[in-house]
Amino acid sequence: MENHSFQADAKQILKLVTHSIYSEREVFLRELLSNSSDALDKARFISLQNQEHRTIEGDASIRVFFDDTEKTITIEDDGIGMSREEIVENLGTIAQSGTKRFAEALEQGSDVFENLIGQFGVGFYAAFMVADKVSVETLSIKPDSTAIRWESDGGEGYSIGDGARDTRGTTITLHVKEDAEEFLSEYKLKHIIKKHSDFISWPIMMAVTPEPTLDEENEDNVEEVVDLNEEPQLERVNQDKALWLKSPSDVTEEDYNEFFKHVTKNWEDPLCHVHIRSEGTIEFNAILYVPKAPGWQLDNTNYKVDLKLYQRRVKVIEHANDLLPRFLRFVCGVVDSPSVSLNVSREILQNTPAAKAIQKQLTKKVLRKLAEFADENPEAYNEFWEKTGHMLKEGLADYDAKHKNDLLKLFRCKTTTGGDEWRSLAQIKADLKEGQEDIWYLADINKAQIAQRPVLEGFQKREWEVMLLSDPVDEWMVQMVREYDETPLKSVIHGELPEEDNNDDLKEDKEAAEPLVGWLKELFNDDVEEVRLSSRLTESPSIFVSQEGAMSANMEKILRSANQEVSESKRVLEINPSHPMVKTLSRLNSEGKAGLDDFAWLLLDHAEISEGKLNNPQAFAARLQGLMEKAAENL
Repeated sequence: MENHSFQADAKQILKLVTHSIYSEREVFLRELLSNSSDALDKARFISLQNQEHRTIEGDASIRVFFDDTEKTITIEDDGIGMSREEIVENLGTIAQSGTKRFAEALEQGSDVFENLIGQFGVGFYAAFMVADKVSVETLSIKPDSTAIRWESDGGEGYSIGDGARDTRGTTITLHVKEDAEEFLSEYKLKHIIKKHSDFISWPIMMAVTPEPTLDEENEDNVEEVVDLNEEPQLERVNQDKALWLKSPSDVTEEDYNEFFKHVTKNWEDPLCHVHIRSEGTIEFNAILYVPKAPGWQLDNTNYKVDLKLYQRRVKVIEHANDLLPRFLRFVCGVVDSPSVSLNVSREILQNTPAAKAIQKQLTKKVLRKLAEFADENPEAYNEFWEKTGHMLKEGLADYDAKHKNDLLKLFRCKTTTGGDEWRSLAQIKADLKEGQEDIWYLADINKAQIAQRPVLEGFQKREWEVMLLSDPVDEWMVQMVREYDETPLKSVIHGELPEEDNNDDLKEDKEAAEPLVGWLKELFNDDVEEVRLSSRLTESPSIFVSQEGAMSANMEKILRSANQEVSESKRVLEINPSHPMVKTLSRLNSEGKAGLDDFAWLLLDHAEISEGKLNNPQAFAARLQGLMEKAAENL
């Protein structure tokens, strides 16, 4: 064996590679299997080119063994192998690049080293995360080459000498560190293969424990006996083919459903799926699923999308958050693309034009699929919307709102006239009453009380449909969505509701109550922005509304619940001129009756209570007690 020294900075560089750029030690196996797969791909290419080369008997494969006695893990393949010159070039990459510039580039996550992964570069040296010595036996596919052995302890250098391998390919043996002996387990190795390398196109075979047999010489002895000299059995661990690489016409619905359960560990079938095969400048294949219900953790700020990113069938990112917009975080599945750029550890997706283009395509396909599904299966879609709609509305609340039109088609809500039915904007617009020029909505996070709010009374009398929006995101959504199909969206608590042309009784009541409005403005000057007569109320005496463009009380409530400081804005008090209490107060005020303040303040109290709050309950209780005493005296 010939000994070779790494250059001066190699130890520092190797430490960076094996201890800094990977977040999980288990990826050492992913990287070595990826190298073996690449080597087999290259061997197949050479054989197809009819070049002179070494052949093998039987089918090519990758084989994984472990020996918990010797504390070794072995990865063996029938790939292209390496000559002496190639092993120095490939496994000496770090030695040849042993400079401070290499170390600095690794620390900064430079793109320069992406091409080393999968080619016995950085990926190969991940072996030293779990091994204190690595040996490589390799024989090149070139018929005039000889077997070579390479060894290193990851320290000052490496040695090269003659090898003993007599078939083409490479065998890598890892001498496992004491603190990495958890990997000397059939279960653990299988788990890692299934997790990261399940869809590599070449068979990954693994030695499994032989089945025990009974001692047949003594029938009474039921002790199980294992022949330790028996050759280990090899079984295939990975899938035979990546489903996303097949033509959609060759995949059955059952295949899609089974694959969904395999990649997501979900026990029920998905709502729908999308199979995408994109060729050209940006190449990728994908199978995306919409589950019937999203995971509860997706509403956390640190959510992880269940979308897995592969490169040439090797899983490189478990949660590819950057390939979907936040409002589609419930989508799961697989994307495989050689076009995306990763950092040197293949664990962080870089924000490149290719990644942005893939996200755009995935988003468009999913939204269109959901629209088709909603048309074909409205009941199932409505059940899905009830659980997931708040996420889709985040896309409408986004200032950018690139997919606004597609999302508006998917939007559903409950309304004042629809009962328990989920209604689309298209249905609401089609059912606008004569003379109704706007689509009205009420946003209130109190789901239990929203349909009983007094502010809806005038709309219900006119039989005008009002959208009931009870998700916190709705307040942001309606700021971004001001119209639908050229029909304005308006809030029932902002501005004024036009009077009905044929309501002469209301006009008379308003004329009679005008003097009362002036007196109330003076009385409530410090507490309200304005007092005015209402066209909204039919049963209640008073409500609070907001000036056009002002922040709603619902928005203030949402912001305070998020621990944001919000100064309480003055509201507009609307009083119902047709209500008996208002009529009586108006008459007594015009007659110059004294002691009416408590009655007037009750109008303010009622408006607060109808919104689910009471700023000064002690004052309200005192007023109510005083009025009850007066009522008792007059009985």
